[in-house]
Amino acid sequence: MKQNFSLIYLIYLLVLFYFLIFSFSWPLCILTLASTVLSFYRGYYGLLLILLGFALFFFWVKETERIKESRQPDKISKIKPYIDTIEVNGSRLSFRGETSGQDYQVFYTFKSQKEQEYFKKLDVNVLIYFEGQLEEPEEQRNFSGFDYKKYLKSQGIYRLVQLEKIQGIERLNGFDMRLLRRQAILWTQEHFPKPMSSYMTGLLFGWLDKDFEEMNDIYTSLGIIHLFALSGMQVNFFIELLRKILLRLGLSQSIVFFIQVPFSIFYAFITGLSVSILRALLQKNLPMKRTVDKFSLTFILLLLFKPNFLMTAGGQLTMIYSFLLVIFSGKFNHVKGIKKTLLDSTVLAVGVLPLLIFHFHSFQPLSILLTLFFSLIFDFLLLPGLLLLFLLSLLGINLIFFNDFFIFLESIIKVVESLFQYPLVLGKPDVLFLLLLFGFSGLFIDFYKKKTWNLVLFSVLFLLFFLVKNPRQASITMVDVGQGDSILLQDKWNRRNILIDTGGKLNLGSDESWKSASYKSNAEKTLIPYLKSQGIGTVETLILTHPDEDHMGDLEILSQKMKIKHIYISETALKKKSFAKKLSKLKSKVHFAREGDKLPIFDGHLHFLATGLEGRSNNDNSLVTFGEFYGKKFLFTGDLEEEGERDLQKRYPNLQTDVLKVGHHGSKSSSKVEFLKNLKPKVALISVGKNNRYKHPSQETLKNLYAENIKIYRTDQQGATRFIYKKKGWVIQTVK
Repeated sequence: MKQNFSLIYLIYLLVLFYFLIFSFSWPLCILTLASTVLSFYRGYYGLLLILLGFALFFFWVKETERIKESRQPDKISKIKPYIDTIEVNGSRLSFRGETSGQDYQVFYTFKSQKEQEYFKKLDVNVLIYFEGQLEEPEEQRNFSGFDYKKYLKSQGIYRLVQLEKIQGIERLNGFDMRLLRRQAILWTQEHFPKPMSSYMTGLLFGWLDKDFEEMNDIYTSLGIIHLFALSGMQVNFFIELLRKILLRLGLSQSIVFFIQVPFSIFYAFITGLSVSILRALLQKNLPMKRTVDKFSLTFILLLLFKPNFLMTAGGQLTMIYSFLLVIFSGKFNHVKGIKKTLLDSTVLAVGVLPLLIFHFHSFQPLSILLTLFFSLIFDFLLLPGLLLLFLLSLLGINLIFFNDFFIFLESIIKVVESLFQYPLVLGKPDVLFLLLLFGFSGLFIDFYKKKTWNLVLFSVLFLLFFLVKNPRQASITMVDVGQGDSILLQDKWNRRNILIDTGGKLNLGSDESWKSASYKSNAEKTLIPYLKSQGIGTVETLILTHPDEDHMGDLEILSQKMKIKHIYISETALKKKSFAKKLSKLKSKVHFAREGDKLPIFDGHLHFLATGLEGRSNNDNSLVTFGEFYGKKFLFTGDLEEEGERDLQKRYPNLQTDVLKVGHHGSKSSSKVEFLKNLKPKVALISVGKNNRYKHPSQETLKNLYAENIKIYRTDQQGATRFIYKKKGWVIQTVK
């Protein structure tokens, strides 16, 4: 029998089909098949035809992208910037631009302060002629790491442009909405001091500059950065403000609606056409009575005209927030006042938590209360206040003394962040656990009145989160931190973990202030996300092999993001004053490693074989550790070089290993033939930066390794390398 189906059920199936085609997994395949069979059983034949049509559309989109990517040019010589994407960060320029119908992400290093000032104040459309290179974006380099290439692909960008020399700039006539947005941002920055201007550009125009990086990180750690993601809050404010003004002027509802639609289009452009804004504007303007139907039609329209939006974290989050508001908005109508608002915030937090930990691996429980508190401030104070101040500035009235309020607000937020510095790290669920978490989270919210069911569902959710946070298998990972070292030993069920080095990047800085830039540390992009994805919120033991920046440079930022209980160093390391200063700021317990010391891990211990000697180079003062775990021997040598290798052989003439972490990133000063012949390793790990300026690993070292038939794993070629212990032994995985 033919039966009608609800639009929201169609959306559910569309999501399954979408991710099955664009991001295949077997758990998702089984769920999609079961849901499709159920639809057929219930007589939803029309629904199945619609799904078939969308499936063909998704395949067409995927094939079109593949063709576009394969037909990228080898060279271009001119580009028109999307002017509202221009960012100047010290001596670095970045923007998105277009030429011949194709979009690119562009980077350039200024040759002079005059160039920098020009682009900072650029408020006309231009065409740039240049010499430069096209490059493929960087793919994922760590397990659970960010895939820049995949992200840019979702934006329709397949190549990076590295400008080497700007040959000329041609001014273009004409006016567009991007230019208006750029001019509004520049006006704000010119007429308002920081941090006030950052909040104004962020909340009114959806643009946050690099100078806001520190506060952006704090808002993120507190779980309230979404307040800057232009969405329902801002849309409701501006649309309702417009409606009230027009109705007060005596216009009819129908005329107001016809004015509201073009205003919404204008507002979408002036705020950068973000997915969250488009979603909120569509829901606000669609002429349908039921909110669930508005949501469903909005979803379908976005899929048709912006099909890649679901491949981004922002697109997924804005849709799930909206879905939760639509589905559960009427559930607490019997509750009034602050209690209802708190319940709504809790529902949103619980419902979105599986997706949050999938992308960001941690949760700040305080965010429920903080979101409630700050959303009231943003909605009823900051939005109307900043809009009024911006409009007054256009009339020549600049009330910049209000900047003191924003300075005070940020000081309060910093105090709160210092009190609740470390969020709850929950790890990254795989697809199966993600689906289970979504299902049981929804049931938990739906059965909130039934105490018995709630207790059962809460217990199941607790168990699922526990299993996500605690890996069931032991692992040893050479994390890809670029030109540096960082190795994680993680016991199963998170009983223990040992981190050897943090990686780091030498920031040379500049004597010229105009070149100074804000930047994220290497660990924030590589090591810390990986630790969190593995459910690690506390590093139990950190071994710093020696005080070179590429081994311990990110120690400070790591300690800010998660607790470090114990740190092991060599006594000679303290001779480096900058390193001693870093250690003094930490709350961790610092130990001097002694030869013969051992740390329990897995089914054995990690032993300290060498702890640095006087009269040696920094590299030969590296802490050397060794362990035999589940039948395989591992030797970690830091930056040990030839002299240190000879000394190690003298002390331990019978030392052999299965896996060798090659010393000093494979430089020619390490991994000598005699050393390799005595150790007899089967696998060599080389932690090295892609296209590094030192030309590591050296051809001489590679030749020595190949001569001994040693299997080589390099982070520059394969990304991170991980050993996982299973019943049959250790299994090696690489990202690439």
